[in-house]
This record gives sequence, structure tokens and C-alpha cells, in this order.
Amino acid sequence: MIMKITLIYDNEVYRKGLRSDWGFSCLVEVEDRPRILFDTGANGGTLLDNMKKLDIKPESIDEVFISHDHWDHVGGVPDLLKVKPDLKIYVPESYGSKGNNIVRIKESIEIHENMWSTGELSGIEQSLVVKTERGLVVIDGCSHPGVGNILRAASQFGRVYALIGGLHGFREFDLLKDLELVCPCHCTQHISEIKRLYPDKYVEGGVGRIIEL
Repeated sequence: MIMKITLIYDNEVYRKGLRSDWGFSCLVEVEDRPRILFDTGANGGTLLDNMKKLDIKPESIDEVFISHDHWDHVGGVPDLLKVKPDLKIYVPESYGSKGNNIVRIKESIEIHENMWSTGELSGIEQSLVVKTERGLVVIDGCSHPGVGNILRAASQFGRVYALIGGLHGFREFDLLKDLELVCPCHCTQHISEIKRLYPDKYVEGGVGRIIEL
């Protein structure tokens, strides 16, 4: 099963001509599955501008997966709904907004074949888990519940191969030793340390970065 992840919103720019900003969003494309936008960054204008430059049409998004209800991850939702009002949005149970298109998730659940939510962890955040031929790919927003808790929750579905997303102040670097790919983005404070410890696993993030698995 082919998987492609395109970073649309991040603190840094990977490809010239795109706009960086505090927040996170990426497009998750899996063969024969709906196209899922993971988080929406802080600003809808920046999100849509980067999508246009990356040749990603908002109308082509099938679903949105929100990791947690913080401004830098949900800011683009209103602008997306202006373009596609019936967009299905998976949110953690603690998400504040209401709407007929919102699907609230509390416990771990398979949202599509070989695609899961970890469920809302620590009452704040869910992560997306996708099974590929190489193993599980975990995409997270900020790792508020802790990277260890997220990896344990994902491991119920198999062996974790890759971790992509924001890791905040994460310093338990040994937790990454069994992974084969790590792409720390957004709020990660110790990117340089992760790169130094795991040069063969480390993948640079930034807006415009495309990861194919």
C-alpha cells in the first residue's frame, strides 16, 4: 500500500516559495483510501495559499483529522468549510466546536481499512496511524500525551515504523531507537539532538517536504 505525506503547514519551509508559520498540517494520501488532511495549521489563508502552490485543491480533500483543539492546528477549518461545507472532520472527544460533519472520537477506532485513530489520549489529543508494507506510520500533532504513550497506543495495531509530527519538549530519545524513520516538525524543541542521535532515521520537515513510503 503506497503512502504519501505532504507537509503543508509547518514552522519552517523546506521548499522555496512556500509560507512558514507556527502550526502544523499535512496531506495524507494512501492508495485506495480517502485523502485526509491532518490538522489545518493556524491560519486558513496561509493553509490555502500553500495548498495552491503545492497543487493541492481543497475540493480534493475527502476528510480532515484534527489531532487536538489548539489554535495552531484548527485555524484553517473555517476556510476549508467555506470551500467544502460537507467535509467530514474527525476530532478528539474534547474538541469544542459542534457541527453535523464532526465525528467525535474517544477510544481507538479504525476509520478506514488499515487506518486508525489512537483515540483521545490524556484527554487532549489523538494521533493517526496508517499500516504500510514497512510497518505503521504514526502522525501526531504536538505529542501532548507523551511520545511513549502515543507509540504504545499505536503498537496495538502492529510494529511502528515511522513517526511524523510535532514532539514538543520530547527528550526520551531511546523511544526512537526501534523506529526506522523520524520526521520531527512544528513544535519539536530538540530537533538537532534527534538528528545527531539518529542521522539514518532523521528526515527533515518543513512546508513542501514530501515523504513517500
